[in-house]
Amino acid sequence: MATGYVFHEQLMWHDTGSSADMMPPGRFVEPGRHLESPGSKRRLNNLIQVSGLSRHLVPIIPEPVSVDDLLRVHTQRHVDDIRMLSERGSGFAGPQAPIGLNSFDIALLSAGTTYAAMRAVLTGRVDNAYALARPPGHHAEPDQAMGNCLFSNIGVAVRRLQHEGLLGRAAIVDWDVHHGNGTETVFYSDPSVLTISVHQDNLYPTGRGALADNGKDAGEGFNINIPLPAGSGTGAYEATFDRVVAPALRAYRPDLVIVASGFDASGFDPLGRMMLNSECFRRLAARMVALAAETSQGRLMMTHEGGYSEGYVPFCGHAVIETLANHRTEVVDPLSDHIDEWAGQDLQLHQAAVIDAAEGLLAGLRQRLASAA
Repeated sequence: MATGYVFHEQLMWHDTGSSADMMPPGRFVEPGRHLESPGSKRRLNNLIQVSGLSRHLVPIIPEPVSVDDLLRVHTQRHVDDIRMLSERGSGFAGPQAPIGLNSFDIALLSAGTTYAAMRAVLTGRVDNAYALARPPGHHAEPDQAMGNCLFSNIGVAVRRLQHEGLLGRAAIVDWDVHHGNGTETVFYSDPSVLTISVHQDNLYPTGRGALADNGKDAGEGFNINIPLPAGSGTGAYEATFDRVVAPALRAYRPDLVIVASGFDASGFDPLGRMMLNSECFRRLAARMVALAAETSQGRLMMTHEGGYSEGYVPFCGHAVIETLANHRTEVVDPLSDHIDEWAGQDLQLHQAAVIDAAEGLLAGLRQRLASAA
């Protein structure tokens, strides 16, 4: 099995400025490093190198997408605003979306990183692929940057590939702890893309990601949200994938399975309140590999989203990429067993109630697919 890996050092040069976690510096806020810094991504890339996993990956060199590619998803005003702020050198492009000098060009490359991984899978160059993209993309709305995301990396890549005739139907599974609001908005009325978001209920953005948000018009039934309660652990996540994600993909049968791969549902993330460890992410990745083999001829790609623990994200990402490559290195996560011992890791009744409700949405998806057949 050939696994592609897409990384470019310039992605690490996106400058999110000085802050204290997510707060801009001020009279009573001492300047520090923004949480969306290069640290966790660079450490992940470095771990891939020092572990020897890189020898089992196919390097893919990305190119920036074009402005025309952006405009299939984003408004002209949004694109112009990001370019202007980038040329100015600092500021916020939207709520919690810092920008720095050259961030516009780096964001084009980030979307290009996601596109390159998708294209390599669809053309058969590799069986699956991981794109270590930065800045992330799943919060970016067509007309607004937000939540550290400037452009919709997945949205731009999918629309370009559909435009090129390389992609028909895609399924996007977002396991970032925050709701994939931007991805949802891009495809909310489009039955050619199934969007599934597994996230912490009402964390970010507040008011988005409800069970009732199920798509509209031609896309009704093709958007599935699973807003798990804070404190959900491995039992809740694995049940969600077995009872909702797997049957949805089996019903939809996409040409490509895409995972928006955030690691902020880990037990050590400063923004999320979930309890996953690297071994749970490994098991979720194995489920996605098996589902892609069953539903999309094995075509699977993952693109990096959030995850803000510099020390722990590398172990989670490394476990996932090991799984894609079907190669286990000598890397040992020193904290995995500790997280496993936390109380509440098994599926709880209040978590099961959410999964039950999400499972009920599958009937609408199947009905829509049957009527379109």
